[in-house]
Amino acid sequence: MNLTLSPFVKWAGGKRQLLPEIEMRLPTQYKRYIEPFVGGGAVCLALAQQNSLINDSNAALIHTYRTIQTHPDELISTIHTLDREIKTGKKETYYAQRDRYNEKIRDRQYDIETAALFIFLNKHCFNGLYRVNRKGGFNVPYNNSVRESIDEENIRGLSRFLSSIEITQGDFEVAAKRAQAGDFVFFDSPYAPLNPTSFEAYTKEGFEREDHERLSVLYRKLTDRGCYCMLTNHNTDFIRLLYEGFHISVVSVRRAINSDATKRTGEEVIICNYKTCTEE
Repeated sequence: MNLTLSPFVKWAGGKRQLLPEIEMRLPTQYKRYIEPFVGGGAVCLALAQQNSLINDSNAALIHTYRTIQTHPDELISTIHTLDREIKTGKKETYYAQRDRYNEKIRDRQYDIETAALFIFLNKHCFNGLYRVNRKGGFNVPYNNSVRESIDEENIRGLSRFLSSIEITQGDFEVAAKRAQAGDFVFFDSPYAPLNPTSFEAYTKEGFEREDHERLSVLYRKLTDRGCYCMLTNHNTDFIRLLYEGFHISVVSVRRAINSDATKRTGEEVIICNYKTCTEE
């Protein structure tokens, strides 16, 4: 795996800590890499496969990927301006820029400033958590940091890599439509709740029980099509039942985003539709 490129944002459910476990279970060979829930992109960046396809339903996130792809220098300059301001205004600056970001998202103004604010807020909000209210407004409080929001070298490296990547925004089923036999589809799907009576979401649209069920149907369709599929999620009865009959590995994880320190360890599953080297 390539560890020279790093995610430009912290993202709920990011898979950086699971990379060694994922690497052990990769298909021995495959054609195109497809990731319908790219999030922070830790797996995609580690694999660094040219001509991959990445997708996410979060329009602001995908806009930021595309801005890094096409306008890295302008983005870097705009972020540096925001970083200089946070060092002088601190709390007041953060909340003013959060209001500015929400205004632009509400008005669908997806430009370089919007992408810069997306990264800036991620680096200066509590736990790097992307959370919105019912109206779609980003509402995470300030984390009191004045650190730099980006690594310039990493952003430029990401831009070079993303120049060969197809970036789409929308539903996971649409993103997976073009997957062909021999392609590798990695699903870092939104987490199913540990409490089966409730579902939490990190986007306004949410990801409900029906979406998880729809995803499991797609997983089986792609299996029949001859695609290599891997999926990660919480180790729950609900998820295990949806993917019954596939190869399921249980791994321990740290959940750094949980505000309750006593709940920052747990188990996840890595589900494959092919036999992995860990089973040989």
